[in-house]
Amino acid sequence: MVWQQAILFTTEIYKLTRTFPREEIYGLVSQIRRAAVSIPSNIAEGYGRSTNTDLVHFLYMALGSSNEVDTQLVIAMNIGYITREQYKAMDTINAEINAMLRALIKTRTGYGQT
Repeated sequence: MVWQQAILFTTEIYKLTRTFPREEIYGLVSQIRRAAVSIPSNIAEGYGRSTNTDLVHFLYMALGSSNEVDTQLVIAMNIGYITREQYKAMDTINAEINAMLRALIKTRTGYGQT
C-alpha cells in the first residue's frame, strides 16, 4: 500500500515540477524529483532484501526522503514556484506516506519514530 501511494506521489511531483522555471531543471527540480523517486525505490529495495533488519533500514531511508521532499516543497512555495494550495495538497499525500512508513517500521521493529 505505501509503495503504491509513493509511486502516485512521485508521479504528482513530476507533474508539479514541470511548471518550475527552466533554470531550476538542474537545481530544485532535480532535487525534489530524486528525493521523491527515492521513497518508493527504497521501499522496493527493502522488500527485496533478505532480512527484516535490511527492510527496516530501507524504510528509514524512504522516511528520510519523504522528509526531504517536504522541505524542498516548502522552499518551492516560499520562492513562489508553487502555491500554498499546491503545497498543502502534496503535503497531505506525503504526510500519509510518512505515517504509513512509521507504522510499518513500528510493526517490523516493535518501536519507531512517532
